[in-house]
Amino acid sequence: MQKLHGKNLLLVGFTLFSMFFGAGNLIFPPYLGAEAGTAAWPAFIGFAMSAIGLPVLGVIAVARSGGLSALAGRVHPRFAAVFTLLIYLSIGPCLAIPRTASTSFEMFAPIIGGGTAKQAAYSVLFFAVAFLIALRPDKLTDRLGKILCPTLIVLIVVLFAGCLIDPVAAHYGVVQPAYASLPAAVGFLGGYQTMDTIAALNFGAVIALNIRAKGIEEDKQVVRGTIRAGWIAGALLLVIYAMLTHAGAIAGGAFPLGASGADTLSSLAYALFGTPGRVLLAAIFLIACLNTCIGLISCVSEYFHGLCPRISYRMFAAFFSAASMVISNIGLAGIIRLSTPVLNAIYPAAIVLIVLSFVPHLTAYRLVYPLAVGLTCVQSVTEALAQSGAVIPLWTDAVAALPLTGAGFGWVLPALAGLLLGLVFSGHKAQEA
Repeated sequence: MQKLHGKNLLLVGFTLFSMFFGAGNLIFPPYLGAEAGTAAWPAFIGFAMSAIGLPVLGVIAVARSGGLSALAGRVHPRFAAVFTLLIYLSIGPCLAIPRTASTSFEMFAPIIGGGTAKQAAYSVLFFAVAFLIALRPDKLTDRLGKILCPTLIVLIVVLFAGCLIDPVAAHYGVVQPAYASLPAAVGFLGGYQTMDTIAALNFGAVIALNIRAKGIEEDKQVVRGTIRAGWIAGALLLVIYAMLTHAGAIAGGAFPLGASGADTLSSLAYALFGTPGRVLLAAIFLIACLNTCIGLISCVSEYFHGLCPRISYRMFAAFFSAASMVISNIGLAGIIRLSTPVLNAIYPAAIVLIVLSFVPHLTAYRLVYPLAVGLTCVQSVTEALAQSGAVIPLWTDAVAALPLTGAGFGWVLPALAGLLLGLVFSGHKAQEA
């Protein structure tokens, strides 16, 4: 019986880390550090829970359940179809893939100059490279795990070392109002912007494909290898996020707060190393964003090829690359504005699905998943619509009155209520099962 271990296990873990670590992972930890200031580490704990803990648990949940469709199907087959489609569109051409190009371009703009024409040319080149590498999804371990991931880690360590050896400030910055009262809660919500929890629900399939490419055929060993790779990726994310949070907090003590984490890192890199620092930062962003872009194109194309086998994987990869290239030119700020309400609508349902999957024997209670996830979606979708300006009088007010809504966790009580109602009203059938 072949098992995934040693060098191959590390390579698959590095591959999963590379797929996770992209645009949002680079820009939000330093921005959190800069905004939270002296409250950076409490905020980091919340961020780590949603940006590391939940994604790792998501990979494990999907691996144990036999895929996202099987996990979401515990709610209802139609919910599984719609929810899966929304997730793939979010991490695909609508939000996450375009953000990889727009974020990395912002790092090159100070070096090569900005402007619509240069951004368009950059996005064409960026997505052409990503498309070519993504044509062989079973080779991602060789291309991401062996080459790009180690290079990325070395570059980030160099930037972090500069903060330790020659810090630009003697102390962290001032706490901004958003982090003054509940820094951990704000950090947790900030972790949504990495999109890693919803991405984790899909990356498991690509990782399993790479594990099988290593000669591991038994399903049990593939699942075990996927879980172990998830823990390796989570450990790497924890270390890298801590470095970036510290760097951002130091930058917050030296410079005025920028508009994004990209601005924060750009100011820091220039202060530490001058123009070479900006080149270093541009290289970090390019590698990280390219890694994630390749992984996302692969898993999204695999999914839609499975839905429509008559259309080849290559055709889907080409289509999503081209569509993402067009959307990326609306700029990073526009994509982030668009992503916030969408993620606030989807994330709570993903969290509830993941958490429920770790509670033993819940599948015997046939109403638990439908009620817990259903009531969660009612709250989260209503709140997201309100954030977008689509307010339904009375109904929106009633949802807004739920406990913890002001802190961004109004979905928790509906989820718990659904869990309890499901246990009560399907208890008799559970006993029969």
